[in-house]
Amino acid sequence: MKEREIRVLYKEYHDGNEMPDADRVLTEEAVVAASGAYAPYSHFMVGAAILLDDGTVVRGANVENAAFPSGSCAEKTTLSYSVSNYPGRRPVAIAIAALSGDKLTREPVPPCGNCRQMLIEEEQRHGKPIKVILAGSEKILVIESAESLMPLRFTKSNLL
Repeated sequence: MKEREIRVLYKEYHDGNEMPDADRVLTEEAVVAASGAYAPYSHFMVGAAILLDDGTVVRGANVENAAFPSGSCAEKTTLSYSVSNYPGRRPVAIAIAALSGDKLTREPVPPCGNCRQMLIEEEQRHGKPIKVILAGSEKILVIESAESLMPLRFTKSNLL
């Protein structure tokens, strides 16, 4: 029997002005994206902004549906749009922000398991990490790779 430990290294900022300009701007884009969410049931508006390797920024938001499983997360919406509309472009970073009552949530909101899995698939497809920026009003977390969010992930090697 072996006992192993999983650790996650991340940066924590308490002020967006401490961040590199590119990360701060992408975070601001995620907040703007959140304001466009369709969330009439939960009133929990989530936005994501993806920076592509050519400098393009793609924004998206969560879209709810009365049949709850039919909705779509902001991360999934944004990633799907970027893959569909910018084929061959590689995501470099994604920023995620959530609004509750028109205010940025106090704590950063991490992606759900499904969205984490989708981000990891993109990392593996391109062979490069995707930086994940999680924004809250009291702190902003920066994780250098989506794989860090789900260390025991499902990959194509599990299919063999």
